[in-house]
Amino acid sequence: MAAHFEKHFKNSDLVTDVVIGMSDGLTVPFALAAGLSGAVSNTHIIIIAGLAEVAAGSIAMGLGGYLAGKTEIDHYYAEQKREEWEVDNVPEREKEEIRVIFEDMGLSPATQTIVVDEIAKDKEKWVEFMMRNELGLEKPNPKRATHSALNIGISYIVGGMVPLSPYFFASTSHDGLEYSCTITVICLFIFGFFKAKATGQNPWSGALRVMLIGSAAASAAFFIARLFNQ
Repeated sequence: MAAHFEKHFKNSDLVTDVVIGMSDGLTVPFALAAGLSGAVSNTHIIIIAGLAEVAAGSIAMGLGGYLAGKTEIDHYYAEQKREEWEVDNVPEREKEEIRVIFEDMGLSPATQTIVVDEIAKDKEKWVEFMMRNELGLEKPNPKRATHSALNIGISYIVGGMVPLSPYFFASTSHDGLEYSCTITVICLFIFGFFKAKATGQNPWSGALRVMLIGSAAASAAFFIARLFNQ
């Protein structure tokens, strides 16, 4: 019999962070640079504004990731304390909740009693079981908040420098915009492709969707700037 290998993506937190950071990093500075290109011809102004946006955006996004991770950790330990109190003070009710879980799994009453008694022998395992199976909570990495902030912030910077970099070498904003559009649209397509593939979606439709959203944002910014600059 041929060996069976199960493919599961285990580093979903990192992927989530990179997707959040890169998505906004590629789109927001791209739209900003495009909008400024429709209003000014000096690439120096676009570069300064773009770098300021990338710096501010990476800090804001990173802080958002940190707060989200911290909230997840705080929520887990608050629920853990509640479960520990219930195990100590209302153990029979907690045992009944375990029986309901195993009843839903199709176990017989006799088997339920045996398994419940075994779980109840170890308070730590008991609480862990309730956290996972009653509340659907997995113990978070204590460094999750810091890692999330760094992952999102760095991803935003990397993504943001893609649409901005052509302006360093262009003599006019129009030339910079042309190169920026070409490079960024390609990067959006590649990013969307691998993002969709990593999350189990159709990579081609995912790539097209991300590319169109980024292009639409930049186009809207450019034409609005041109409209008010007339």
